[in-house]
Amino acid sequence: MVAKSDTAIILMNLGSPDSTAVPDVKKYLLEFLMDKRVIDYPWLMRKLLVGGIIVPRRAEKSAEAYKSIWWDEGSPLIVLTRQLQKAVWHDLEIPVEITMRYGTPSPQATYDKLLKEHPGLKEVILVPLYPHYAMSSYETAVEYAKDIHRKKRYPFELKIVKPYYDRPEYINALAESMRPYIEQEFDYLLFSYHGVPVRHIRKGDVTGSHCLKINDCCHVASKAHTRCYRHQVIITSELVAEKLGIPKQKWGVSFQSRLGREEWIKPYTADKFEQLPKEGVKKLLVACPAFVSDCLETLEEIGVEGKHSFISNGGDSFTMIPCLNTHPLWVKTIGALVKEEIGEAVS
Repeated sequence: MVAKSDTAIILMNLGSPDSTAVPDVKKYLLEFLMDKRVIDYPWLMRKLLVGGIIVPRRAEKSAEAYKSIWWDEGSPLIVLTRQLQKAVWHDLEIPVEITMRYGTPSPQATYDKLLKEHPGLKEVILVPLYPHYAMSSYETAVEYAKDIHRKKRYPFELKIVKPYYDRPEYINALAESMRPYIEQEFDYLLFSYHGVPVRHIRKGDVTGSHCLKINDCCHVASKAHTRCYRHQVIITSELVAEKLGIPKQKWGVSFQSRLGREEWIKPYTADKFEQLPKEGVKKLLVACPAFVSDCLETLEEIGVEGKHSFISNGGDSFTMIPCLNTHPLWVKTIGALVKEEIGEAVS
């Protein structure tokens, strides 16, 4: 338990449309894809591409996809994030709110709510629900939250939890959440992460001379790794596989959710679903550690489309392992990260 009445926590996730109606989905896609850290083209080019081509073509199809996974309570991502909020609040016994990078509630609405309910608030611990650093996920969420905090001159200090892709608490929570599925018979475990353009990996290289420029760059020590998404997801996968005792030949990493025709980091998850049955993999497990809450990209893209592709290409059994969601060890991990920011010993 943390006993600090002048401290609060914000859990920050990606976001979701307010409903499955096409106008709401279109509004959400415009906000998401117009983010300069998601599609990092000049504003006018981005406007023409997103507003003139991508969103008009994708909105109706995306709305149908959201309808296929929508819960009675609302968007799975929002519902699960609120459930996590309650669990963390119960664990730490200090105020916990949620905010989203896109959609609602916005950081400003969350800041205002906290300040109204806790006028003496001195510090807010922002926990980005992104274990790995990527320009289009962790960075854009953090910079957005910081920018609003600065512009509105909120009186409380904003502290940010750093990426935790290799933290023992996170690795243990992820591994233990997966263990019940690993204990069943399977041929292969695929770690499927959200993809990013190759350009983003090179652009994020703080050294300018490491990422994708030297052999086995993800395993050669470098300052570039502090912001290298590819390195961080590989390390997460290796640590989890080691903790679960899975031999190297029985697991691999791939990348999903590619947008556009430019090169993204490989291998592509969609290609793996077609190839693995031809390589003798009949019983497949899929985990998606880039997402801590189940959402469209896990429930529909992997759980529906991915399963269909794998089975139709000769696979027999396909199991999508749920995200961390509200797993007790994940709740404890968030508590440990928060306590470290506050400066208290972890109990």
